Amino acid sequence: MASSTSVPAPRSRSKKPLGKMADWFRQALSRKPTKTPVSPENSRSDGSQPSSSDRPPALGPSSEASPTPPPTPTHLGAHGSSSSSSGRWSKDYDVCVCHSEEDLAAAQELVSYLEGSAAGLRCFLQLRDADPGGAIVSELCQALSNSHCRVLLITPGFLRDPWCRYQMLQALSEAPGAEGRTIPLMSGLSRAAYPAELRFMYFVNGWGPDGGFRQVKEAVTRYLQTLS
Repeated sequence: MASSTSVPAPRSRSKKPLGKMADWFRQALSRKPTKTPVSPENSRSDGSQPSSSDRPPALGPSSEASPTPPPTPTHLGAHGSSSSSSGRWSKDYDVCVCHSEEDLAAAQELVSYLEGSAAGLRCFLQLRDADPGGAIVSELCQALSNSHCRVLLITPGFLRDPWCRYQMLQALSEAPGAEGRTIPLMSGLSRAAYPAELRFMYFVNGWGPDGGFRQVKEAVTRYLQTLS
């Protein structure tokens, strides 16, 4: 006969009701995460932030609109004056002496007198002051341009030399009609031999410290006084 012993039924696992489970998930999802404020110190310590060398410098409110202008260069003259851009010190020489080759000794005598005077005139004598290796014509033109006055030694040798004629015409072209800048110093010639190109201006006649040299010095000094 079959046994009448009954087999016990399996236990049922305890489960939360489905309604409560849905409420729990709904509450969990509805919660918003709280933000933790980040202090400036923490943000600086972050390795992903650029270093101080990579960051551009901070600009002030007016740094972009008004940049700092470059410094204005200051020109200094022979005496270290900041006003050298005008007046006597705006040029390198006070007098450029134009002469013939045979009158070199006479030109040196005139230059020595002018430079040794109380005015201390700065003279250009081409064979003494021209740059070695420079072109003769270029050196002359530059000297005439960088001199306030020009003295032309009008002698028989000057009139015979085509180069002296070029010097005379170049001196006149540098300052046409400028009173007191071109000073003819005539010696050993009659008035009739005075060049026609210079007939519109007076000349100094004579030679030596007590003659024409003194008049040339006074003429140059008088012109320089008009520049100050």
